[in-house]
Amino acid sequence: MKRFKVDLHIHSCLSPCADLDMSPRAIVERSVENGLDVIAVSDHNSAENIQATIRAAVPYDLHVLSGLEINSREEAHVLAIFEDAEKALIMQSIVYNHLKGTNRPELFGDQVVANEFDEVERFNDRMLINATQLGLHDIVMETHRLGGLSIASHVDRPSYSILSQLGFIPPDLKLYALEISRNMDKTSVKRNLPEVGEFPIVTFSDAHFLDDIGQAYTSFFIEAPTMDEMRMALEKKSGRRVEI
Repeated sequence: MKRFKVDLHIHSCLSPCADLDMSPRAIVERSVENGLDVIAVSDHNSAENIQATIRAAVPYDLHVLSGLEINSREEAHVLAIFEDAEKALIMQSIVYNHLKGTNRPELFGDQVVANEFDEVERFNDRMLINATQLGLHDIVMETHRLGGLSIASHVDRPSYSILSQLGFIPPDLKLYALEISRNMDKTSVKRNLPEVGEFPIVTFSDAHFLDDIGQAYTSFFIEAPTMDEMRMALEKKSGRRVEI
């Protein structure tokens, strides 16, 4: 097996809470500088900067997956990670159909759709920071229907996590893994968060600034950086595994 350094939780300048320096090209360049092998841009409720990030990565040995961080009806964040942009954009359409409100950039920040040359294409005027009308079960079901991975975001955080919002993880919620934030003590996860049970634990940077990228990552021991291989690692199949 080969070791791949993976960060699946990076916000671009499309997320209103992210720094405007988080352009597709800058994300790719910083990821390469920091030795990452696989990344995903996972903006709030949107996938509109993914294709530009994939194009920006063409000259580099960096594999870019396609993600969204979806805010559920319960106001819990869930990562939806896909092999390609096409599936992520289908998921985006589902999310947009269940997302209300118009952004107020003076209050919440600009939502920049950029190209691979760091040029502004347009501004997204949807209220991307809002909770959708999709429940957690709906999000996970649709993600899996499209062949993606569903990972509960930053479960150790006191807001916008499954544990902060529900106090438990529904036993019928078919998550592939739980993400802990980069500030969590990784040696005592199960002692501090007994609710995680036997779920695989991963950690990513949740980067909102360039200096955040690569500050946390998960090592995937797999044959190749594909969705099938990563799924097998999370399921501990055929010698594949993850390590934080």
